[in-house]
Amino acid sequence: MTVFLLRVLERIHGHGGWLAVAALLHPAIILRNPRRRAPLSVSLATAFACATGLLGAYIYPEYRIRLKQRIFIESPSVGWTFERKEHLAASAIAFALIGCIAHLAARSFDDEAQRAIVARLAHRSFVVSFALALVVAVIGVVVASHKSF
Repeated sequence: MTVFLLRVLERIHGHGGWLAVAALLHPAIILRNPRRRAPLSVSLATAFACATGLLGAYIYPEYRIRLKQRIFIESPSVGWTFERKEHLAASAIAFALIGCIAHLAARSFDDEAQRAIVARLAHRSFVVSFALALVVAVIGVVVASHKSF
């Protein structure tokens, strides 16, 4: 992969991460009401977070080969921060998937009390996903400002 293509993909990943943060905020806000239905918002926010994570996973091998060692040599704290970013990003995606599945499955419950519990789970999952994604995006800016392709 050329350095130019890596730079482009890295920028798309970074900007996509911030857009994913904004997308995850939407269901975190609108699902406060347990009766609110927003399958399109929930699905698109989750898909956006997953797509951004997949792009990050795609460029990670090149990052590991070309940048990781230099970042750790120059600033170990930034290197370890990036390592934490990966785990937090995976957690943000996992919580978005949990929220999406819970929201889409809530209709299948006949009992109103059970439906409300699942709806609260969906809301809380998106709140956690948003918070984690925000931390990931900030860490991404810190790392990218230190060393980039």
